[in-house]
Amino acid sequence: MSGCSALPEVEAIGAPFSETENAEASASEQNSLPAVTAQDAHQAAAKTLPTATVVSVGDGDTLRVEGQDGPVTIRLACVDAPESSQAFGPEATLRLRQVISTGQPVEVRAIERDRYGRTVAEIYSGGESVGLQLVREGYAVVYEQYISGCAATADDYRQAEAAARNAERNFWSQPNPTMPWDFRRGEASPTPTNPPPAVVPVPVNPSPTADSANAPACVSSDCDCGDFTTWEQAQAVLNASSGDPHRLDGDDDGVACESLR
Repeated sequence: MSGCSALPEVEAIGAPFSETENAEASASEQNSLPAVTAQDAHQAAAKTLPTATVVSVGDGDTLRVEGQDGPVTIRLACVDAPESSQAFGPEATLRLRQVISTGQPVEVRAIERDRYGRTVAEIYSGGESVGLQLVREGYAVVYEQYISGCAATADDYRQAEAAARNAERNFWSQPNPTMPWDFRRGEASPTPTNPPPAVVPVPVNPSPTADSANAPACVSSDCDCGDFTTWEQAQAVLNASSGDPHRLDGDDDGVACESLR
């Protein structure tokens, strides 16, 4: 695809570097930084990374991009966003769609592949780390288990989380928030009697909503992408459905019938 750089091959999770190799890599990275502010160094480094184009956002920490060699599913490195069925999960997804919209070019620092085959990477937009921005705004938390993948910026992530927590921004506005990894294991924190209302950011491009007058008759039985005349119509049915009963989202990225776009 013109204008996109090939994403580099990355190691699969489960084959970590040795402690000596990690130490040498960390020392080499630190010695290579110019004598400027950390933010300037990160922005300069981002400009040299491979580029890709945003195709879609699946949830608060997952997206699809188009590189020179084709589409790639990206899992944001070093952060964890609330799950879609968790408090502030939908808000986190919406915020990521605002920060990196469809068709937008981004820089990709690939780190490894996870067990689902996704590329774990830091994503930069305009020289700024997207994951770090989400943490700073309280839409994601630092994933300490995997923060070593962002060794050069680990302190930035932790400081951003501390600031968001102290300011009670979004996810941190809950009295006793459940960490996303605990939520996935079913280890939810006690639910407060009167939780504060969620503040939903204004979407840049609102998703289509269901309109029974315009939906095809197949919605009461079984639809496929050929039953829809527009992508918006298919997306509205997907948004209104619990799960994906019509199998309109074949790659499970939250976007229906991509062939219609």
